[in-house]
Amino acid sequence: MAVFPRPQTGMLRSADPQGMSIMKGHDADLWNEDLAPTTVLTRTWDWKSYASLWVAMVVCVPTYMLSAGLIAEGMSWSEAVLTVLLGNVIVLAPMILIGHAGAKYGVPFPVLLRSAFGTRGARIPAVARGLVACGWFGIQTWVGGSAIYVILNGLSGDAFHGSPLPLLGIDISQTMSFLGFWAIHLYFIKNGTESIRWLETYSAPFLILMGLALLAWAYIRAGGFGAMLSAPSQFGPGGAKEGRFFGTFIAGLTAMVGFWATVALNIPDFTRFAKSQKDQIIGQIIGLPLPMALFAFISVAVTSATVTIFGEAIWDPVELSGRMGGMGVVVALAALIIATLTTNLAANVVAPAYGFSNLNPRKISFRMGGYITAGVGIAIFPWKLMESSGGYLFVWLVGYSALLGPIAGILIADYFLLRKCSLKVEDLFRHDGIYESAHGWNMAGVGAFVLGVLPNLPGFLHAAGFVDTVPAIFDTLYSYAWFVGVFVAGGLYLVFARKR
Repeated sequence: MAVFPRPQTGMLRSADPQGMSIMKGHDADLWNEDLAPTTVLTRTWDWKSYASLWVAMVVCVPTYMLSAGLIAEGMSWSEAVLTVLLGNVIVLAPMILIGHAGAKYGVPFPVLLRSAFGTRGARIPAVARGLVACGWFGIQTWVGGSAIYVILNGLSGDAFHGSPLPLLGIDISQTMSFLGFWAIHLYFIKNGTESIRWLETYSAPFLILMGLALLAWAYIRAGGFGAMLSAPSQFGPGGAKEGRFFGTFIAGLTAMVGFWATVALNIPDFTRFAKSQKDQIIGQIIGLPLPMALFAFISVAVTSATVTIFGEAIWDPVELSGRMGGMGVVVALAALIIATLTTNLAANVVAPAYGFSNLNPRKISFRMGGYITAGVGIAIFPWKLMESSGGYLFVWLVGYSALLGPIAGILIADYFLLRKCSLKVEDLFRHDGIYESAHGWNMAGVGAFVLGVLPNLPGFLHAAGFVDTVPAIFDTLYSYAWFVGVFVAGGLYLVFARKR
């Protein structure tokens, strides 16, 4: 084991399982106050906080449109809703398992990664998770800005429409709406995770109420739900895709798992503030699967009603809100803005903020990491990203699940099977501790990660259109991308680690 000179040492306050404070030495390039373990005084999240967190994250435009992709692939409404429900029951398992370490030891996701990847190697999966979140941050911020743009035009008789600006390709009002919504995020980034918890807790009941109100509005206006709810599956006898249900179901299920595979990884960023393991487990069980299924049903039912109300199926809730007219536009879009903000902060700011902080803890705090995330969210021009993002379900969602699944498998294998839920917290912040491995690189973790991604790479290249054809086995593997990554990488990690 290599021993590195410490550029600076200090005192680390951590929390043991009983919440007692422990003071240990640390290396300054691995520690700052935001990455340090939480203490009993900062563990303020109960089960209601976690349930509210999930409800607030679930209610957003991308989840509203998830079932649309499944129905477009030929499923009936009930098959689509059940696929969403089952996918979220499955992803709940790694969510709770990976969250266990955060609740027990009070460490965030990038610090937990050091156990399996080494003190320096952990930066690779942390940044991978962070970059996915940056993409989502930009997309969600564009959605929220679009809602503001629709409100302005709805109240002014389209007075804010204009010509597209050079380079940007959007008009000045769209640009200002986007930047205005983007700026709201900066307030919560500045005030940290506790301000985010406050927003999630108080917005969750409002968002549930708004979802049910939308459902009631659609039912009354349409005089019942339309033909979509009575339409049979295209996979049944005589259907256009007869006998091909299983392949579409598996790919759709993987996409549903992939949708929250991001938060399943960095869930310790939230569970580190849990009052107990029971709080994080019960809160997540209540807050994730059933609200996702309910929101999927609302999406299908409301869209079904729009066929009767407007003469066409409207899946985009921003467009639907703009069609409502009167104060309904303002109320609906205000709810959509709040929903987008709560999802974006929890799912797409916290993870990259900690991930970027982990790159250089001495110079990058949680707040600075959040500001970097916000900057990347503008730089990617998310409106252009969405214009070119064909195959939302089977390229974007399944694609990044192929990247994140191996990380989940390695974390679970390391924490539960190799280390039996026992970590030496102070060594997670030291270069000369038990997690140092070879100059800070645990090649068991890094190697398993690379090999866990490789089986899904040909299928992704085919699905994304980079290659015309690949052997059929790779398309099949890609349909199971997250599952393949979890089990291949997790199994290989155990083999490699035990040999070392």
